[in-house]
Amino acid sequence: MHDDLITRAKAWLEEDPDPETRAELAKLIDAADVTELAPRFSGTLQFGTAGLRGELGAGPMRMNRTVVIRAAAGLAAYLKSQGHTDGLVVIGYDARHKSEDFARDTAAVMIGAGLRAAVLPRPLPTPVLAYAIRHLGAAAGVEVTASHNPPRDNGYKVYLGDGSQIVPPADADIAAEIDAVRSLNDVPRPDSGWETLDDSVLDAYLARTDEVLSAGSPRTARTVYTAMHGVGKDVLLAAFERAGFPAPVLVAEQADPDPDFPTVAFPNPEEPGAMDLAFAKARETDPDLVVANDPDADRCAVAVKENDEWRMLRGDEVGALLAAHLVNRGARGTFAESIVSSSLLGRIAEKAGLPYEETLTGFKWIARVDGLRYGYEEALGYCVDPEGVRDKDGITAALLITELASALKEEGRTLLDLLDDLAVEHGLHATDQLSVRVEDLSVIADAMRRLREQPPTELAGLAITRAEDLTRGTETLPPTDGLRYTLEGARVIVRPSGTEPKLKCYLEVVVPVATHAELPAARAKAAGLLATIKRDLSTAAGI
Repeated sequence: MHDDLITRAKAWLEEDPDPETRAELAKLIDAADVTELAPRFSGTLQFGTAGLRGELGAGPMRMNRTVVIRAAAGLAAYLKSQGHTDGLVVIGYDARHKSEDFARDTAAVMIGAGLRAAVLPRPLPTPVLAYAIRHLGAAAGVEVTASHNPPRDNGYKVYLGDGSQIVPPADADIAAEIDAVRSLNDVPRPDSGWETLDDSVLDAYLARTDEVLSAGSPRTARTVYTAMHGVGKDVLLAAFERAGFPAPVLVAEQADPDPDFPTVAFPNPEEPGAMDLAFAKARETDPDLVVANDPDADRCAVAVKENDEWRMLRGDEVGALLAAHLVNRGARGTFAESIVSSSLLGRIAEKAGLPYEETLTGFKWIARVDGLRYGYEEALGYCVDPEGVRDKDGITAALLITELASALKEEGRTLLDLLDDLAVEHGLHATDQLSVRVEDLSVIADAMRRLREQPPTELAGLAITRAEDLTRGTETLPPTDGLRYTLEGARVIVRPSGTEPKLKCYLEVVVPVATHAELPAARAKAAGLLATIKRDLSTAAGI
């Protein structure tokens, strides 16, 4: 085993084109450091839901130039097999470690395969790449990003020519082409031949952002903004300036790209502590709302002042607010969300006489809904301009929520007042999440098996009226690894995360409310139910 491991590591080292990972691997081989080598060579990083994502480092189970070149070669072979013999592949990247190298390698592989390639001019938000695919008529797009993962990670997200992320069977077909790459020596990588785009694509994207707003709408809401050390700042500021909003006050410590994300443990607005600096700036400047992007700016977080304290709105709250705003503006078309998001969207759509669809988790599914007008996912992802960007877009979502806050401000009201109105109209929909991060992935598998073998019959004293194992699929959903429980006035979904070592449980309770005066009691009741469901579910899953 030991000798075999060293042999495989040496073979990998011979092909590795990156001096940094070569040095790292050579050191481990010289020291015969089996503990460190074994996990790196325990398989290959799997090309899955959003392409590739993993920790940077040498070896097939890490993100590095060798893995990226193989992935690019597999994608090129797949595109050619689909008849795109001279198709264009457009490539974007964020400001993480190695992102620019991975983007350049991808461009070189595409040119070597006889395809055309164009690279965005500098690190830019993921939605700009998603927009560029359709704008340029590309056959595919690649975004090098690990979104809101920890600093040591990077990733590789693949889109097809319709501008949305890959779904089965394309992911498996690409993975098969990647596996067929024998040696890096078989992958031609010329030093030039691709185009580096100028700012015209970005300008076209920015011109398009104006269209998400209503002509002549109020633009008075004042914001504090954090880019979370990512690439959102310049594009968001340009979009806000074009729209005529007051210039956002920046959280200076997090405004510029920094791949080490020095002020946050996890560069995700949902993680505890990530918004602390933004809230401090808000206490200092008293804006109408706080807006945050994640590092690649495809997500948007919103915080408001409640009883003199700043608090993050849940993704489901922002999702409902944007939906209500679009309905109020007369939007037509299908409203869609993933199964783990709040059922409130369905109620809003139904009352407005609009089609509504639920999809599996992930924007790759939401973006494919026929006639999509608006889609959202509880993990802070909103698609408010599907004709422009068929993916979540944290820039246009920020514009739209700030327009809504401005319209309410003119009436002497806030986003919280509108949430209260929605609760009285449709029932109080309260959501929460039980999320368990693990070191050992078998913990997740054990929890899922336990729930399948001994399914709970009630949670928080509420009878489970329907238990569905989503691996079998449903009438409207393809199979996925998940469990859904329908209870009297509540819903629970349990699934392993597709991008992180986490087990995620999504909880929702619905409490009927007749008047605004009943809201405080309804909120207290909902909070109690959610806490008890969480506790009972933990026990049932053994986590």
